[in-house]
Parts: sequence; C-alpha cells; structure tokens
Amino acid sequence: MLVRLTVEHPSYSLDYSFKPYSEDWFVSDVGMKMKKVMESTNMVAVDCEMVLCEDGTEGLVRVGVVDRDLKVILDEFVKPNKPVVDYRTDITGITAEDIENASLSVVDIQETLQPFLSTGTILVGHSLNRDLEVLKIDHPKVIDTALVFKYPNTRKLRRPSLNNLCKSILGYEVRKTGVPHDCVHDASAAMKLALAVVEKRVDTTIKPSKEMLEVEKAKLFLHKIPNNVPSEELEQVLSGKFTLDVKQAKTQGRYYCAFALFHSSEDADQAFEHIDGIEMTDSLGLPQKVVIIKLSSGSRASIYVRKMVQDE
Repeated sequence: MLVRLTVEHPSYSLDYSFKPYSEDWFVSDVGMKMKKVMESTNMVAVDCEMVLCEDGTEGLVRVGVVDRDLKVILDEFVKPNKPVVDYRTDITGITAEDIENASLSVVDIQETLQPFLSTGTILVGHSLNRDLEVLKIDHPKVIDTALVFKYPNTRKLRRPSLNNLCKSILGYEVRKTGVPHDCVHDASAAMKLALAVVEKRVDTTIKPSKEMLEVEKAKLFLHKIPNNVPSEELEQVLSGKFTLDVKQAKTQGRYYCAFALFHSSEDADQAFEHIDGIEMTDSLGLPQKVVIIKLSSGSRASIYVRKMVQDE
C-alpha cells in the first residue's frame, strides 16, 4: 500500500525520473523478475549526507542504512570524486577531516546494497529521490514518507517535513534547530514512520498541531538561491534576529534553499514587510517577494522570500 501511495503521488514521476543515466548508475531490474520478488515486503531505510561540489552538483559523503528492526546495516563515509566547495557542516556535521581517510566510493555502496535490491527489498526514506540520485540507484520499489503522508485540506503538493512527521506520529524531534543531521537517525525515523502505518495502522493524513502552525508562522522560506551565493550573504536580505537553516537541494541543479527561523510570527511578519523586493504570490497563493542582492564579489543575484502560511 505504501509503495502504491508513493508511486501514485503526482510528484513521483518527476522526482524519480533519473534520466539520462551515466555508466556508473545501478538500475535495478527487479521489475522484470518473478512475482515473488516483486511481492517481497522486506524493507531497508536509507539516508545520505551530501556536499556541494565545484561543478554545482552534489556529492555523497555519508550513507546510513537500517533494516526493519532498526539494526544498522551501513554507516560509512564516502569519498567524493569531485572537488568540494561547501561541506555544509552546519547541516551534515561533516568536515574535510571526516572524509580525508574515506576509501569507499559510490560504486562500493551500490555493491553493498545490490543484494537487497535484486531480491525485491523495498527502499524507504524521506525525500528518498535525493538519496537515490547521489547513490546513482534507480529502484522501482520505494516508500517515500514525504509523499505517503499529507496534511488535510492543503492545496496542491505541500509536503510534511521529516521532523514534523516524527513529532506528530512518533512523539519526538529527529532534528533539532542548530544540530547537524545524522543519516542513521533519519533513516531510522523514516523506517519507524513506515512501520507505524504497516503495524499500527496510523493514518497517513496528518493534522498539524497549533504548536506546529505557530512554528511555521515564525519562519520565512528563502528559495531559488543560486549555488554561487554563499549562505552567509543571505543575512543581508532580512532584518531582525533570526537563525538560518540552510537546506540541501532536492535535486542536483543550480539552486538551494533556506529557512529563516524567528522568535515569533510577529517578528517574521515584520521582517517580511521590511524586505525591499517585488511582492507577489507563489503557486499556492502564499505571499512572497523577489529580492535582488549584491554579493561581496560585486555580482548580483535574485532570490525569493516566501511566507510559510497564509496571512489569514
């Protein structure tokens, strides 16, 4: 059922279209195999940490894999095959020293996972397409908790975060503000969420709490940020006191995004009002502004700043 909910989501065809392939991709042929392989309910959860490489793509630096019993199958550093320009240490917790002695490659990780993939094991994760893209794996049996769970009465395709799902369903925060991610913890959280539906029949429609809505109101979303804009230079866009939570790109490309976390919704509203930019709405009708910033290099860049909820 969870595999079906994933592949039937309107975003699946876009998120999981990993073409064109290069020679170093592993493309699972499980869909061509016998019925019992396709019907296997074995599951492993995967999460990766990525860094920004010199050519603007993302490089794999750590991978965590757990089984259905939350036993750690894999927790390894990976050596990127391209020069790294940003380790995103605040997010990944990874430094250059961490991977200095790493010897494993993406191909090594593929070979470790191949026995699971060839027997029809279901891969589980949150925004799993991002992980599969850096792992260079295409596998037809996936459960993506970002696509399985949804908020009620939300227009279009707004996705719940892993942290909000954990707070709503599991009763704990997997990611605390200012604390780097841990891929093993995130993989375990995704597995627990899948098992909550399979074993406890938890509803996949999540009602946001008042606390969750207040947290959302106290944020501003900075997106379509060109990769050549250092995250430190985003400070000039907003006024007031806030913390920046920079996010890895969902797909390899030219942009990344970040959240500005304020003390209150009033502070976030005031900061939005003071932004010098062109005001408009996004595809969901949420207020946003386009801002032109001047970088220390002398060049200019445009970014978008959006509210997280409707003003009303």
